[in-house]
Amino acid sequence: MKEEGITESTGLVSVPGGRIWYRVMGEDRTGIPLLALHGGPGAAHFYLQTLGALADERPVIFYDQLGCGNSDRPDDLSLWTVQRFVEELDGVRQALNLGRVHIFGQSWGTMLAVDYLLTLRPRGVASLVLAGPCLSVSRFIADQRAYIQDFPEKIRRAVEVAEARKEFDSAEYQEAMMAFYRRHVCRLDPWPDCLQQTVEGLNQAVYRHMWGPSEFTVTGVLRDYERVGRLREINIPVLFTCGRYDEASPATTAYYSAELPGSELAVIEDSSHEHHLEKPEQFVAVVRDFLHRCE
Repeated sequence: MKEEGITESTGLVSVPGGRIWYRVMGEDRTGIPLLALHGGPGAAHFYLQTLGALADERPVIFYDQLGCGNSDRPDDLSLWTVQRFVEELDGVRQALNLGRVHIFGQSWGTMLAVDYLLTLRPRGVASLVLAGPCLSVSRFIADQRAYIQDFPEKIRRAVEVAEARKEFDSAEYQEAMMAFYRRHVCRLDPWPDCLQQTVEGLNQAVYRHMWGPSEFTVTGVLRDYERVGRLREINIPVLFTCGRYDEASPATTAYYSAELPGSELAVIEDSSHEHHLEKPEQFVAVVRDFLHRCE
């Protein structure tokens, strides 16, 4: 979505494994740029369009990670590692000369952002915004199991049977998945076009290899991801956000924040994982205020 009066440009950057596509909104603005890391893995940037409202003050940079959206889609499972995505992020930042930058991560993008900071120790990152964070997969799984118990027996049983048989393409499992998503991923009805576009374009090969067949069944390489014990190594301002009904539950998000002294937490009421789409004005106001105070 292009905001009225906002200039923008697009281009390609070569990274390990191929070329990725980027978009800069508000390239003529003077504020510290905001670099957005989308979720997935294997999704695309489309559903993060709410952040474009911040381009009235600063450049807002979106990019599609390798394997999705407008970027190259190589058929090579060896590429789908956290470390390669970290190197990709670093390559984007260098190519676009983002010396001083805020980083925004949503869902899987929060995992990527945190690993970027912990492994490369980059200079020039002014702040970090982590929306719908997943920094402990074991805790994330426990939250989803608790949520599933609140659904009717038919839904619970469909999940149990599919997971026991490792058969995730059944109509029953797909029905259970969508019931869960409409309660804990996005509560809008219908879903916004930008989210539909993202879901319909999801690279299932990347998503299943790294995560699993659904948000609540985790079988991929990220299943052992745990970073809470290292959060204190991050020494820049951090804002955590989540929705009241987020799969990144308020209790778990508060737990992350408590493990990172000085960080801030905003829980957006009447919303879930896509709280930036469900409550866009409130979300933008919270993020804008945080960025201002960090500058």
